[in-house]
Amino acid sequence: MENLFSYGTLRDEPVQHAVFGRSLAGGAAAVLGYRLESVTITDEAAIAISGKSKHLILIPTGLDSDQVEGMVFQITEAELALADAYEDAAYKRVSASLSSGGEAWVYVRA
Repeated sequence: MENLFSYGTLRDEPVQHAVFGRSLAGGAAAVLGYRLESVTITDEAAIAISGKSKHLILIPTGLDSDQVEGMVFQITEAELALADAYEDAAYKRVSASLSSGGEAWVYVRA
């Protein structure tokens, strides 16, 4: 299983159903060393799924004092590939530290 940290649309149950075909169970978490900004995405499929072109995006700061709250979901490798396909070209997936001491995949500014 893979840990996926979500701070945006992947927390929304309708988006989860559209992307993964199911609801995800997860727990509250925070990712360290990032802040949030808004981004306008252009991927028509992602806009159709989320219902909006303005999304949130993580911007690295490198400061552990900067934290973004969200959810951590355990998903399969195949589901991680589905998440990759959903995310717009504005995003890339990286591994990041959680305030709990663990690691999770997160989508950050490309």
